[in-house]
Amino acid sequence: MLPDQDGPSGGGGGVKEDPAVSVFREYIRLKTVHPEPDYDGALKFLGRISEELGLPMKKIEVCPGRVVAIMTWTGTNPSLKSVLLNSHTDVVPVYQEQWKYDAFAAVKDAEGNIYGRGTQDMKCVTIQYIEAIRRLKAAGKRFPRTIHLTFVPDEEVGGHKGMESFINHPEFKKLNVGFALDEGLANPTEAFTVFYGERNPWWITIRCPGSPGHGSRFVENTAAEKLRRIINSFLAFREREKQRLDTSECFTLGDVTTVNMTMVHGGVAYNVIPAEMDVSFDLRIPPTVDLQEFEEQIKAWCAEAGEGITYEFAQKFMQQNTTSTEDNNPWWKAFSSTCKALNMTLEKEIFPAATDSRFIRAVSGCCCLHLNSTSSSLSERISLASRSRQPGTSVSLSVCRLEETD
Repeated sequence: MLPDQDGPSGGGGGVKEDPAVSVFREYIRLKTVHPEPDYDGALKFLGRISEELGLPMKKIEVCPGRVVAIMTWTGTNPSLKSVLLNSHTDVVPVYQEQWKYDAFAAVKDAEGNIYGRGTQDMKCVTIQYIEAIRRLKAAGKRFPRTIHLTFVPDEEVGGHKGMESFINHPEFKKLNVGFALDEGLANPTEAFTVFYGERNPWWITIRCPGSPGHGSRFVENTAAEKLRRIINSFLAFREREKQRLDTSECFTLGDVTTVNMTMVHGGVAYNVIPAEMDVSFDLRIPPTVDLQEFEEQIKAWCAEAGEGITYEFAQKFMQQNTTSTEDNNPWWKAFSSTCKALNMTLEKEIFPAATDSRFIRAVSGCCCLHLNSTSSSLSERISLASRSRQPGTSVSLSVCRLEETD
C-alpha cells in the first residue's frame, strides 16, 4: 500500500481523515526550517486558525523580521493570572538524503505514521493546543482565567531573537502569566515525564596562544600542547559526570553536567606551527551546581594548561529558577491532581536541554512545566496511535479553573 501524501487517508479505501490531522499535516508542510524559515507562511496559517477559533491574534515584531503571534481566549475573570501555552514555529535543518520521505511532505504511511520535520519538535504540541481549545469552545466551555497561545520564532537557534526578546517587550508583561506550558520530551514507558526546570547552556571557546615555528622542529610552549591539556581537563570532567549518571539509580540526564567538544580551530599550513588554537565546548549545567564555583574550575583548568590562555562565552545562561512541585504550590497541585484523576503516572525531572521556558522563568517567576514532544531526528515522525497519549494541554487547562491563585 502506497503512503498517502496529499489525500485525506493513510489507510486507503477513502477513509476520511480527522480534521485535526489534516491541520497538523498542513502545518508540517510549511518550511519553517533554518537558516531561512518561512515565518510569513506560518503567520498566515496561524491567522487563519485564529479566525476559525474566533480568537483575536496579535503580531508583535520583537526583532526585525521576527514576529511573535499571540492568540487570546479571554477568561470570565481576566484580572486573574493567565495561562500561557507556548510553542515555537521554527524547525532544525534536515539531511534529506537520510530521510525515508520528503521532510516537508507530511507523508502518512499505511501504519498511520506521519513523517516530517517538526512532527515531534514541536508542531505536534502546537496543534494539540489549537485542537484542545477548538473542542472546548465547541462544547461551550469557559474558564475564569485568560488563556494565551504564543507562537515564537528562533527557538532552535537559541531564542535570542524570539522569546528572549519578547520577555522584555511590554506586550509580554500585559499577558500577566501565572502558569506556562512548553515542550518537553516523550516518555517511552506508560508514565509521563513532567519537567520543572532546565539545565543552563554554556557555550564556551578557549583560546590557546603559543610559540609559532616550523613543523620540522621541537618548538617549546606551543598552542597545541596547551590545547591538549585543556581538552584533557574538560573530557576528564565529562567522564566523571558520565560515571555519576551511569552508577546512580536516582540520577537522570538533567541531574548531571554534560560536556561535549564541538569545534576546534587553528593552523594555516601542514608545516607551520600555529600561534593560536581554539577549542569550543557545549556545557549543560543542572540548577544544583554552583555556577560561580564551576567557572572558577574552568579558570583553574586554563591556568594549569599554560600561560596566556583566555576564554569567552557565546552563551552563558545563569538563571537557576525551578518550579515547585510541592502541594503547597496551588498551580502544581491543580495540575498534578488532574493527572492523578486521569490515572496518569508523573515522573518529575530537570529538562536536559534548553527551551524558551528558561527565559519565562527568569523574568516572571511563574509556574512553568514541560510535557510531551521530543527532539528532532532523522525521518522524524509521529504515530496517530500516540494521540491518545497526548493529554498535556487538556490537563494544563485544569489550572484555568483556579479562581484565587495569583
